[in-house]
Amino acid sequence: MTMTMKRKHRLALVAASAIGCAVPGMAQAQTPGEDVAARCAALAGLTLPDTSIASATLVPAKPSETTVAGAVPGHRSFCRVVARVRAEAGSDVGVELWLPIQGWTGVFHGNGSGGFAGTFALGYSGMVEGLRRGFATATTDGGTAPATPLEGDALIGQPRKWRDWGRLSAHAMTVTGKAITRAFYGQDAAKSYYTGCSTGGQMGLVEALYYPEDYDGILVGAPVMNRTWGHAAVLWNYAAANRAPGRLLSEAKLKLLNSAAIASCWKQGHGLAGDRFISDPMACRFDPQVLECKGTASDSCLTKSELETARAFYSGPTDRRGKPLFHGWLPGSEMPDIFGWSFLQTPIQDQPPFGALFKWVFGAKWDWRGFDFARDMARVDAQLGPIVNDVTRGSLAAFAARGGKLIVFHGLADTLVPPGQSIDFFDRHAAQLGGAAKLSQSARLFMAPGMMHCGGGTGPDAFNATLGIPPRPPSDDARHDLFSALIDWTERGQAPDRIVATRFSREEPGRIEMQRPLCPHPQRAVYRGTGSTGAESNFRCESPATR
Repeated sequence: MTMTMKRKHRLALVAASAIGCAVPGMAQAQTPGEDVAARCAALAGLTLPDTSIASATLVPAKPSETTVAGAVPGHRSFCRVVARVRAEAGSDVGVELWLPIQGWTGVFHGNGSGGFAGTFALGYSGMVEGLRRGFATATTDGGTAPATPLEGDALIGQPRKWRDWGRLSAHAMTVTGKAITRAFYGQDAAKSYYTGCSTGGQMGLVEALYYPEDYDGILVGAPVMNRTWGHAAVLWNYAAANRAPGRLLSEAKLKLLNSAAIASCWKQGHGLAGDRFISDPMACRFDPQVLECKGTASDSCLTKSELETARAFYSGPTDRRGKPLFHGWLPGSEMPDIFGWSFLQTPIQDQPPFGALFKWVFGAKWDWRGFDFARDMARVDAQLGPIVNDVTRGSLAAFAARGGKLIVFHGLADTLVPPGQSIDFFDRHAAQLGGAAKLSQSARLFMAPGMMHCGGGTGPDAFNATLGIPPRPPSDDARHDLFSALIDWTERGQAPDRIVATRFSREEPGRIEMQRPLCPHPQRAVYRGTGSTGAESNFRCESPATR
């Protein structure tokens, strides 16, 4: 739910263009058989409850090619279907589906969106991967058009759209997508998988909690859990940096904070010398007070006002007595670019990032300057909590009972969805299902040191082929790719005990800079003490009690 969305949006559009579906009427690589084209076009006349088919168009196969810009992947021929699901007044959920003409593996693959959604584009990177594997693959606009991932003002006064966004759109996509898949192939999908990150992660957890029959395996990253307080945390940070002059943290000050946090955590044993990230920031204690200016202000110290801003970011929202109300950001997340703390301080059209959610409650003229957390969050929770916070409730029992498998991953340097939420989610469901060992038979959590929101950052972030933000993993096997690991676990019972995360060189694309293991929570990757720290084989997974 960030400016990361802009980057992912651009990458998704590039991916869509690469498969030839983003530009109607573009030159095609080959002419499809008339019978196949007719079979695809016939889907436009399909009758489904509350559903209209807007288009059904065959996209012919395209071979891969090498250009001056590098290798451009090809794609298999597929039928592209766009549908609208309107279950009641105010509801309009868009669904896009790609159906392979040949080589369908019998799998249905759903994908989520991001931010306020409103577009199909944020699901395209996952759909490209699904199509590559021979899956019938779908995404949804979340039912929020004409909103966009970063702008939700269009949803003011639209409670049904809030509900579609918070709970119903992924299920509508799944039911509709499976029905169209059945109509096209003449049989039901044998297996179903879901992938998504951020808001797409929230959608996946809603599927597991409330629609356990929809998917056999679900892979989600950085899932939004508490929607209202997640937006409140962003507002808290923005207000801390902008409520008075002299409180903004410049790029130089963010770099200073980041270096000091990493050095402090390394001294406490939560990082390795030479790493530009913290291995276990949740166990580290860092006080930015060590950077306070003793004399003249400069880029090598923090003023008292800047210290107050930094402390607000680390603490997260608190009450007037300083008692925590929600999670804060972890040491090592002080990134000085548009995907980190800089973004959280920067207005979007003169309002805090994602501030439109508060306009849904207080109206279009809402002004962040008058917002009182102690007074106003009760009203926000009362009005929106029952509509958009479903992930804070519910049970995984039914999903686990039918053999469903859930994998969650979260970057420990995430600055948009606090990582502590994912750990709290697993602790809560472990208690419900009879302990962590019992929960691990159906759900596993992987925390990624140094990774930001859904990807990026200074740590290894290439371990999920569906993301579209970091590069693809160096291998599609279940050892390097979480999506393949989910499929292996679901179909062959091979639970993922260790995933290799890769960091590629930013200067030399394709060159591996380092690899580290991601261990299932609560285990952590521990250096063996010998050999290169860039080789994952020199690390072991240990639980905190045995370290």
